[in-house]
Amino acid sequence: MKPNSPPRILLTGANGFIGKRLLYRLDAMGYSVRCMVRSPEKLNLAFPLENEPEVVAGDLLDPASLKNALHGIDTAYYLVHSMGGKNLRERKAFEERDRVAARNFVNAADQSGLSRLIYLGGLGEATDNISPHLSSRQEVGKILASGNAAATILRAAVIIGAGGAGFEIMRYLVERLPVMLCPKWIYTQSQPIAVENVLDYLAGCLKTPETTGATFDIGGPEVLSYADLMRKYARVRGLKRYIIGVPFFNMILSTYWVALITPVPSGIVFPLAEGLRTPAVCREKRIIDLVPLQLVDMEQAICNALAEEENGPGQLISQQACFLSE
Repeated sequence: MKPNSPPRILLTGANGFIGKRLLYRLDAMGYSVRCMVRSPEKLNLAFPLENEPEVVAGDLLDPASLKNALHGIDTAYYLVHSMGGKNLRERKAFEERDRVAARNFVNAADQSGLSRLIYLGGLGEATDNISPHLSSRQEVGKILASGNAAATILRAAVIIGAGGAGFEIMRYLVERLPVMLCPKWIYTQSQPIAVENVLDYLAGCLKTPETTGATFDIGGPEVLSYADLMRKYARVRGLKRYIIGVPFFNMILSTYWVALITPVPSGIVFPLAEGLRTPAVCREKRIIDLVPLQLVDMEQAICNALAEEENGPGQLISQQACFLSE
């Protein structure tokens, strides 16, 4: 890369909940982005970009396919994780898939001379008996940081935005059920964050050299439980809902119940539900000084997500989908 020239960026997970939004954000900032997807023809962009992205075929489980994707790249965003598959039978295989994918990427990145890598992982500490899903996310971060590229690792709790699994589960449950009998872990403390702020941090780290090679906790302005979030959703929508925590709630049965009520597959519900049992609160706040921004409160984040559901991704945020005052 020539001095003062913009970095050449590789975006993995460009079809995902975060990746697609980040592509639009980076494009608006004037960056030229190369998207790595398994099937280039399936990169679905609802709205045109200022700069047409380069799209290359690549599969993190196929090491040979990564060479072309990383050729000439300065900075890569690693936004890929397996979750748990479509059903509970697949939930154990995702850890090994993510481990192999991360190792393949590090090896290819070292060979290509990648200088910087930015990864979005999950909050939670080993001392809190974290779930296999969160443990896997942290293991991936350690693998990525073991390579030659300087890795910036951001760790987030529940991300509130249209299309995100955590938000969609909440939306369907609160919309459909006036009374909810829930496991006690819905009262576990967390620090959810609006998807807009996640993008702010991901893009901000790219422009902030001081974030290179460091790990940061990112969160919204409020510490809340998932039950608190559901109550806020109900308030935003003008709904009267009763949420009752019940002890001895079987995790697998509750997973199938949520999958029945919502469009989220059981294989994704289960690791998310397990993760909600782990406290996910920011333990350090260095990122706030390095990448200053206006944090979105959760009622506004929910309102923004509803507006996006109503108008489609990329549309201007309105207040029409919720009952918050202008």
